[in-house]
Parts: sequence; structure tokens; C-alpha cells
Amino acid sequence: MSTATGMKAVPAFQKNGKAKKKMSGAEIFVRALDAEGVEVVFGHPGGAVIKIYDEIARVQPKFTHVLVRHEQGGTHAAEGYAKATGGVGTVLVTSGPGATNCVTGIADAFMDSVPIVVFTGQVPTALIGNDAFQETDIIGVTRSITKHSFQVRRVEDLAPTIKAAYHIARTGRPGPVLVDLPKDILFAEAEFNYPKEVSLRGYTVPTTGDPAKVERAVRMINEAKKPLLYVGGGVINADAAEQLTAFARKTHIPVTTTLHGLGAFPEDDPLSLGMLGMHGTWYANQAVQHCDLILAAGARFDDRVTGKLNAWAPHAQVVHIEIDHSCVSKNVYADCAIVGDVRCVLEQLLPLVEEQETADWLAQIDRWKAECPLRFETADGLLRPQFVIQRLGAKTNGEAVVLTDVGQHQMWAAQYFRFTRPRSHITSGGLGTMGFCLPAAVGAAMGMRGSDLPVISISGDGGFVMNAQELGVAAKHRLPIKVAVMNNNFLGMVRQWQELFHENRFSHTDLTDTNPDFVKLAEAFHCVGLRTNDPNEVDALLEEAWRVTDRPVLMEFQVPQEEMVFPMVPAGAATGDMITQRY
Repeated sequence: MSTATGMKAVPAFQKNGKAKKKMSGAEIFVRALDAEGVEVVFGHPGGAVIKIYDEIARVQPKFTHVLVRHEQGGTHAAEGYAKATGGVGTVLVTSGPGATNCVTGIADAFMDSVPIVVFTGQVPTALIGNDAFQETDIIGVTRSITKHSFQVRRVEDLAPTIKAAYHIARTGRPGPVLVDLPKDILFAEAEFNYPKEVSLRGYTVPTTGDPAKVERAVRMINEAKKPLLYVGGGVINADAAEQLTAFARKTHIPVTTTLHGLGAFPEDDPLSLGMLGMHGTWYANQAVQHCDLILAAGARFDDRVTGKLNAWAPHAQVVHIEIDHSCVSKNVYADCAIVGDVRCVLEQLLPLVEEQETADWLAQIDRWKAECPLRFETADGLLRPQFVIQRLGAKTNGEAVVLTDVGQHQMWAAQYFRFTRPRSHITSGGLGTMGFCLPAAVGAAMGMRGSDLPVISISGDGGFVMNAQELGVAAKHRLPIKVAVMNNNFLGMVRQWQELFHENRFSHTDLTDTNPDFVKLAEAFHCVGLRTNDPNEVDALLEEAWRVTDRPVLMEFQVPQEEMVFPMVPAGAATGDMITQRY
């Protein structure tokens, strides 16, 4: 090859005198994911990303690709993978509807601080803005529900962008990152250089807390007579459960957790109060209303926890440990705010705090526990969902990864399955996404292959059918997920509100004539289906389900339509004003 001057041309990409091979953007993409250590990709092919799928077939990457049956299922699977493993979930979809089908999962991950990277195909750069076939401005659509987003316009930027996306997703307060990939970028060629490090202007990740704030927090903790630890999912995200447990046991401070904080502190510990908030334990909410100090760790004071804000924790000063400064004093004023990584801050606090004199305070909490424990009807011979949850806990001795959908069963699982380890409870909290559970269980099971811990998916009949198609994916990959469907032939939580607050007008919540035969549905997807409505058969059914190790088992539990979740805080009420039983 020669230039116009007749001189020999220098290769376009050369290092140390040796030319480096150019490769397509699609191959760069595949190699970048391998370099990042990605283990599983949840995806669905289409025209805009067909070049990537061709490269997957051609180069045989290290990661496993899981073909999901719907893109929303793919995003939830990535969430389940991320929550179960502590890694970053990965999604790959095509443009247009492939991208927009991911919106709910992206929003769910954003609300719950779940690290996922979603790669969306896009029309060629020359057609962007022309309403081309399957074009959607997915950057604009998801701008408010992503931690960050990129659209790659130069093939040379592809590898560095992928590196940055994973870095942003996993660091600081985790969250979803979207990378939009125009089709022509995947065909263009460049040299593959994957960065070892990332430096992003204006993006810093807090670590340790301000020493002056830490000292102030120590004084407040040591002076408190009725302190309370309020623990959120940030403790689990920061892998700080060990530090949190050591802190609570040293100080003798009781612990209550949010829905996402379940498992951060062992619930078989006498200091545990279980979950607080709308469907939390009565005694946890009583502790909130009477404590004189709240030490909030990795929690954001959301409305399901606080209820009526001006009546919440009226006697308490607040110390707030939080990595995201935007969450500080957003809902509840923090008397002492420590911005930093929860694990790092707890490690700062632990050697400085004193053993607290909390015997009187703990005795009062024990009296509240005895006064209003969690309870349900057992004398009428009907199969109660709370009983099923308890038997699942007994079957596994609490050693399981439990995923729940959204609704009554979600609250019963939070109340009656005693969580003793981090990353053992996975659910949709902030967005409250029905249909989350089954695909998330697929993701968790893919991430935990080789683990002895069973993966249990607990759904209501209404939410289960929203993404039931992912049963086929679980069967394809021979995932022995135990799928429990609590079937009351109703949209149970909405029905509960209709009975309590809308004079029994059950408007469009009765599923009796529309529900499928769940056992036949399971069998149609090459799974095992089991069913009972008798509490005396539950243990035998579980034994039968656990004997199946090469495919999912769907266990349908037929439960009463009228069963309600108690205790509960009505909308707009203070958390001290709980309804504890049906009147």
C-alpha cells in the first residue's frame, strides 16, 4: 500500500512497531464485556443489534447469554442477578420496542438502587431524528430513571464507554446505566483498547465520613437512652452487614429494617424488631414513636416507612449515614448527617461508641412484642399464606434466597420468613412492580449456580401471570427454582383496600374467571406443577418439590380470598396508628 507521494504508508493502528488488528464495533462490544468480567447477559435479538449476536455466535465469548422471552423480563432478571451476587446485571436489547420494553425494569432498578447496565440498539447515526423504523429516543425516555446514560457516536469510544458504564453502575449509590448503540457503530472498525481505570470529571465516590460528624454522632449515640437502628438496603449494597451487626451487638441498640434492609441484621437475634413501616411489626413502629435517637444507615425515609411525616418519631434526634447526599434531609431532617460509604462509616464509629445501658428500653420493647405479636388464624382448617411462608422457612431453616413479587404475599414473606443473612431477600420496593419476581428469580438462579442455597420465588396469582413466560427460560436452563404461587383468585392487596376503605366495592379485582390452571401452565412450560389447599399437605408438597433438581417446580397454594395483611398503617395515618386486625 502506498500514499500519493509513493512513500510506504504507516499502518493506521500501530504499537511498538507492531500493527494491531482492527475489529468491528460488535466484536469490540463482546470483547469489552469479557474484559469487564461479565458472566451473564440477559437479552433478546433484533435488527439493530444483529451484528452483536452474530459476533456472539462467531467468537464464543466467556459470558453466558440468556435469551429472555420479554425485554422487561430481561431487566428484572438482571436486577435479580445483581441483588443476589452483588455484581452488575447486564441487558442487551434491540431498538424501538426492545428498548421501551425495558423502561419498567430500568425504573425499578433506579428506585431500588440496583446496578444494571442496559445496552439498547439504535438506528444508524445518519437516521437518528428521522423517525426511522424502530427508532426511539431511549436516552430521552429514560433520562429521569437512569443514573447515567450514553449514546456512542464513534466506534473508538465504545470500549471506554462500556468501562465507564459499569463503573458508574456499581460505585457510589448503585443504579442503572443505559448505553445506546447506533447500528452503524457496530459495523465500523477500530482498535480494541479496554481501559484499566476510569476517571470521570465531576464524579466522585464518598468513602469515609467527616471525622467531626463522626465524633458528633458518637456523642449523640452515647448520650441516648432509647436509641434505635433504622437499617435500609444501603447496608446490603455496601456489604456492611457484618459491621452493622457488630455495632448493634456492641451497643445493645435494637434494630429495625426496611423492606430492602431485610437480612442486613439476623432476625433471630433478640435485638431484631423485624420490618418497620406500613406493614411492619407493631412493636417496631412503637419503638420508632418512643425512641429518643434514630441512627439511620443506608435508608432514605420513604413514605412507606414514615407514614404521616409530622407525626413520625416525634421524640427522636436523627443521625443519618448515607452515600447519596441528595437523600439527606429530603424527607426527614437529619440532626447529624454523615455522607459516606455505610461500611466505612460504621468502621469509623465502631471503636468509638460505648456499650449502651439499654436494658430498660429493651424490656419495654419486649413488652410491646408480647402485647401485639404477628399472628394469623389457624383454627379453621383453611390454608393460610402466612402458614405456607412459615413452612418454607422451616423447610430451608432460613437458608435460601427468597424473591417476592408485589402485593399481600410480599408483606407476608417480609413478616413471617425470618431472614438471617444479606442478599437473602429480593423484591421490588420503590416502584412496586408486579411481574418482577419470576424473571428476577431466573437472574438470581443464574448468578448462584453452584451454590447450595435454594432460590424461592413467591408470587400472587395476579402478578405471576404478568411475566409467566419466563418459566420457559428457567426450564431451558434447568434452574431448580421453587415457584410458590399464592392463589386467592383476586388482586389481593387492592381487594384489601376495597374492603377496608371502599365499602366492599370489589371493582375489577376478581380473577376467578380469568386465572389459568397453574399446574397445566407449569407443565406447558416443561416445569413440574403441584397444588394444594390443605395445610396438612404443605410439608409433603414441599418435600416433593425439593426432590426435583433439574427444572423449576410451580407450587400453587389455594388460599382464602378474604385473608388480609395486618398490621397496617392506613394511607395518611401516623405509624403509631396501626390497624392490627379486621373489625
